[in-house]
Formats: sequence, structure tokens, C-alpha cells
Amino acid sequence: MSRREHNIDMVNGPLLKNVWTFAVPLMLTNLLQMMFNSADTIIVGRFAGQQALAAVGATGSLCFLLISVFNGLSMGSNVLIARYLGAKDNESVTRAVHTAITMSGLSGLLLTALGYFLSRPMLELMSTPADIIDMSQLYMRIYFVGTFFGLIYNFGASILRAKGDTKRPLFFLAVSGATNVVLNMVFVIVLHMSVAGVAIATVISQAVATVLVCITLCKQEDATQLHFSKLGIDLTMALNIIKIGIPAGLQGIVFSLSNVVIQSSINSFDSSAIVAGNSAAVNIESFVYIGLDAFIQACMTFTSQNIGAGKFGRVKEIVKLTMVLTVASALGISLIVWGFGNVFLGFYTTDAEVIAVGMIRLTYVCLPLFLNGVLDVFVCSMRGMGYSLLPTVAQIVGICGVRLLWIFIAFPMFRSLEAVYLCYPISWAVTSVIQGIFWVRCHRSMLERNA
Repeated sequence: MSRREHNIDMVNGPLLKNVWTFAVPLMLTNLLQMMFNSADTIIVGRFAGQQALAAVGATGSLCFLLISVFNGLSMGSNVLIARYLGAKDNESVTRAVHTAITMSGLSGLLLTALGYFLSRPMLELMSTPADIIDMSQLYMRIYFVGTFFGLIYNFGASILRAKGDTKRPLFFLAVSGATNVVLNMVFVIVLHMSVAGVAIATVISQAVATVLVCITLCKQEDATQLHFSKLGIDLTMALNIIKIGIPAGLQGIVFSLSNVVIQSSINSFDSSAIVAGNSAAVNIESFVYIGLDAFIQACMTFTSQNIGAGKFGRVKEIVKLTMVLTVASALGISLIVWGFGNVFLGFYTTDAEVIAVGMIRLTYVCLPLFLNGVLDVFVCSMRGMGYSLLPTVAQIVGICGVRLLWIFIAFPMFRSLEAVYLCYPISWAVTSVIQGIFWVRCHRSMLERNA
């Protein structure tokens, strides 16, 4: 298959067809990712026990917290490279590609060190139950060894997606995920390695994905081709990536901090059953992001390429289309997940208390997830237009501010799981309004600037 067949023309032709062509492989990628993650969680819950399931689940918000800023840089490289591709500036594309890959490797080494040394103190700050904290620490320390490979893969996949190639990252994930599931069965079921086995399987599978994406980039026939001899930091490109990516990364950090507070509130019930139920529901809930994430990624990449090509009039069309697709997919999948919640939770555990806790989260968090999609479309569109700081500030104030106020004021008054989970839909609704207002201002400013 030629490189042209992998790529999508984002600045010409029917928008719906091209967005759909871009998003479907991403949806399948997300679906596979969720299925593989679910398989991991099911294996842990079924064969390593409730405490092991809770131990892995208790680390989720912490892992996301430490990775967030670097994932923001990956987003910055996607926006920048897509813009240069739209402008047909091949020299800038080449410099951006090699700077991005170099930054990913250096970031991975730093993240490995941070994850190893900060895991125990952060778990203690989160009031992680005493009966699972040792297992959680072990899992995190091994898991963060793999972040070196994970970041290189994320940056490499973002380069391919910047030009519309979402098919090959799907293949890479299929191979990596299948490897992860097989190794989990070997390490957990056969060798009884519990959480250590899950973490080691994750590291190996991420290494497999990294090798595949690097080989693919080396074989490209255009400006995105990777040459190891050209690796290095181009200061101008690095600053441009940081300018776009750091606000997104900082948003992820603050967002994660609010989730850490929420996780701490859940941990404060001092029940491994509650932590396990929340963990299983989060895993199931992530299936709602299958379409949601695919369409918001399409919004950002299509917007950036069209800005680079000078087709500013298509930005509003892109937002309208991706908004409809995002909301429709989130509502449809969340209704299915909630309607069959007891059945899905039954795959993770047979404990009735754990299942009951999971259903509470699916009701209060999963069903209104479409609101998260609304605000994310506005945010990704603004980042595609080159506005990264403004939506970040709005996200921090709207999401994190509302959630923290809720947890510190409302939760102590109505101490229950329902009270914890209500902070999610309330913060999404408030932030959607704020981001919508800011999007109108940014769009108007962009049109005036480029009139």
C-alpha cells in the first residue's frame, strides 16, 4: 500500500467522509485499547484477587498525573506537524519530526525516574488503604519503566496521525495489545506474579509498539521520514511544541490533581471493595471514549491542517460536524454501558458489593459523559487554531476548580459515593459553557487576523 493510501486529504473534498475515514481506525484503536485494558483488569480481578484489582486501580490517577505533561507535548507535535503539512512546508516538517522524537525519548527517561521515586509518597498522600499500598507501589515502579517506550510510541503515532494515517497505529496497537494479554495470562495465571506480572506485561507490550512505529517512520517516503542520524533538538521547533503542548500538559496535571483528590475521597471510605468497584467501573466507562476521543482528535488535526493551508472558513464546519458525531457516539455507548452495567461488572468480579459500587459510578459519571465531549471539541478546535493557553485556563477553572470546591465543601456535608461522583457532570456542564464562549472569541479573532 502506498503512503498516499495511508494519508487523508484534510483540506479538500467532502468533510464528513474524510472525518469518518480518519476517525474509524481511531475508534477501532480505542476499542482495542479498552478491550485489552479490560482483559488485564479481568485477569487481575479473577486470578489475583480483589486486593490486587484495587491496588492497580488505585494507581490510575497517579499514573495519569505524571504522564500528563508529556502527553501534552505529544499533542503539541501533532498540531505543529499537521499545520506544516497543510502549508506543504517540508523542511519544517522534517525538523519538527526529529525534534519531537528526541523530546519523547528524553521525557521518557525523566518520567521513569519520577515514577520510581515518587510512587510511595504520592500513594501515601492519597490515603491508599494499608492492605494494598505495597502492591500499588510495586506496580507503579515497574509500570514507569515502560513510559520510556510509551512516550516514543505516542509521539510517533501523533506524527502519523498528523497526516491522516490512523490505520497503522491501529495495527501496532493490535499487536501490542495481544502481546499484553498473552503475557498477562502467563505472568498472572500461570506464574502467579500478581500486580508485578501485569506491570511487566505492560512494559514489554509498549516496547513492541515502539519498535513498530519507529520502523514505520524510518520507511516513510515524505518529509516525516525518521533518520536516527538527524535526531536532536531544534530550539525553534522545541519551543513551538512546548508553546502548544505545555498548556495542554499543565491542564492534564491540574486535571489529574483534582482526580487524585477525588480518588483520595474514595479511598477515605477505607474499603478495598469500594476502590475495586470504582476501578472496574472506570474501566468499563472508558469504552464511552471510543467515539468521543476519535472525533475530538479529528477536530484538532483537521483544524490544524486547514489553518496551515489557509482554509479558515472550514474551521466552523469541522466543529459543527465533530460536535454532532462526538455527542451522538458518547450518548449511544453510555446508554448501552449503563443498561448492561451489572453484566459488564460481572466480568470483573462476582462480589455483589463491588458490583453495586460500580453501578453507582456508571449512573452518575458514565451517563452524562457526552458533556465532556462537548467541551473537548471546543478545546481541541482552539488548540488546532493555535490557541492553547486560553482553553487551558478555562479548563483548570471550570473542571478542577468546580471539582475541588465540591469535594471540600459539598462532600463533607453529604458524605457518600453519590456526592463524590456528582462533581463530574457539574464540572463538565459549567466548563462546556465557558469553553463555548471562548471558542466564539477565538474563532472571531482568527478570522479577523487572517482577513
